[in-house]
Amino acid sequence: MPQLGISVASSALRRFWTMLTHYHAQIWKGSELARSLGASEPTMRKYLDLLSSTFMVRQLAPWHENLGKRQVKAPKVYLRDSGLLHCLMRQTSFADLEAHPKLGASWEGFALEQVLSITGDRDAYFWATHGGAELDLMVNRGGKKYGFEFKYGDAPSTTKSMHTALNDLKLERLFVVHPGKDSYEMNDQMEAVAITHLRARLSQLGM
Repeated sequence: MPQLGISVASSALRRFWTMLTHYHAQIWKGSELARSLGASEPTMRKYLDLLSSTFMVRQLAPWHENLGKRQVKAPKVYLRDSGLLHCLMRQTSFADLEAHPKLGASWEGFALEQVLSITGDRDAYFWATHGGAELDLMVNRGGKKYGFEFKYGDAPSTTKSMHTALNDLKLERLFVVHPGKDSYEMNDQMEAVAITHLRARLSQLGM
């Protein structure tokens, strides 16, 4: 990073990196990081923007609609390199990772990057309300909205939050991306997609 003209003390940046792993796949809370690291909130924001500019961190913007609901307005943050995330989490084997409480968040970040590598990230968002409804990813393509949920399990099922997102956001379709082997219809507008089938399925839709 110094070679890119970014002058931040390496020790400070490493502490920030380590703290950021705890917020991977979560809504950005700069004030909490600032208190933990004994720094100001603008400094935390500066570090986040620096790492985003080097494509090491993704800030996923929130989507807003006039729904009569209080919606989250802060971005979600992800470490884009799963290997780096696991290194900072001190996970040295897949068995360790499977027992870690951040397993689901790790899968979400990995799967999200796979989707955006296909669809592009120019018009991609997440959605969440203060009432608890949320959608991991929404992509606008050809004037239509497509939703994505990322579940670490072989046979994911529908949830109340998925139905809320489908109806409130008027999604064309909602995909639940999982690490299993099978893809199948969940209802008329939702389908579970094995990540190995993802590229072919989205290609069928011209994405």
